[in-house]
Amino acid sequence: MHIEPFQISVSDVEIDDLRRRLRNTRWASMTPSEPWQQGTEHAWLREWVTHWAESFDWRAAEHGLNQQPQFMADVNGQRVHFVHRRGVGPKPYPLIITHGWPGSFFEFHALAERLCNPAAYGGDPNDAFDVVIPSLPGFAFSPAPAAPGTSAFQVAELWASLMKGLGYERFGAQGGDLGSGVSIALALQHPEVVDGIHLNFLPSSYEPTIGAANSPLTVAEQTYRQEKAEWAALEGGYAHMHGTRPQTLAASLNDSPAGLAAWIGEKFRAWSDCDGDIERRFSKDELLTNLSLYWYTQSIGSAIQMYWENRLQPMRFAAGQRVTPPVGFAHFPKEINHPPRAWMERVFDVAQWTDMPRGGHFAAMEEPELLAADIRGFFRRLR
Repeated sequence: MHIEPFQISVSDVEIDDLRRRLRNTRWASMTPSEPWQQGTEHAWLREWVTHWAESFDWRAAEHGLNQQPQFMADVNGQRVHFVHRRGVGPKPYPLIITHGWPGSFFEFHALAERLCNPAAYGGDPNDAFDVVIPSLPGFAFSPAPAAPGTSAFQVAELWASLMKGLGYERFGAQGGDLGSGVSIALALQHPEVVDGIHLNFLPSSYEPTIGAANSPLTVAEQTYRQEKAEWAALEGGYAHMHGTRPQTLAASLNDSPAGLAAWIGEKFRAWSDCDGDIERRFSKDELLTNLSLYWYTQSIGSAIQMYWENRLQPMRFAAGQRVTPPVGFAHFPKEINHPPRAWMERVFDVAQWTDMPRGGHFAAMEEPELLAADIRGFFRRLR
């Protein structure tokens, strides 16, 4: 496997083009509704677009990103961008962490700091990890797959090959959002090398077989399935669009940075533990760094394509089918779904379950200390 160092370098022409587009935004007319009731709030969006055009320093963000040890690898014919940080401790344990949408490799910076060098944060150096953070195919600097068919299951094959190419014979995996599906697929398809997986989200397509041979659904499980259906009806329009007409949406979002900010910014507000005040959890510059990665790489279309692929290959489990490596689950209270432990135990060996005191969907950015401690605790028994 060929691996080479990688550095981000956006041209001045691209930066100037983005600012021009932002300054020339053609604003939609306002509707007679409560703020955020029908989507992204107009005044909020104008404030953020103005900051992106006039105050946000991409060069500073780019410099910060380039402090991370980044690489590009050829993995089974697919180019994969990844961060590879070595642990500071007597025997760091290898861990591959997978992001989702609308995130990127950037969201794990604070978490990786705590996992790689726990002693710097008051932890035990024996808990140190070697952390590998790839960009999903079609996200940021990982090119889109050349052919259709790359769902979480195929990405898991890429990650297994990447870890082998890096010299890791055994390893753990962690993920939320789309990354949870990839981590589950890794454990399902490669139990001989995956010691365990840690999740902070359960894929919405996850479904064990329920029939006469299985125990009936508990009240908690029935409630969860009902709540999930209600959430999809009221809040899941984005996912339905991603999974059915991704290229129609991509034509708009790839051309309008204001539209991209509205589409992604709303999710960071709605899915985080911020009580409606997004800057309680994320600074403008943090969110705009993530947005800029989508914009400068023109990857929004290829990123949401993964919803199409996952819809065609959902995470369904046959009667009696099990994921054998143990699972740790961190349940954050403002996450977008709340599976009961019994629902997961139909397929997984749930070795650790933690009900977190706060935090939402973007746990690595919102609560890196809580998430890092939970990951350390889970893998301590598997080293």
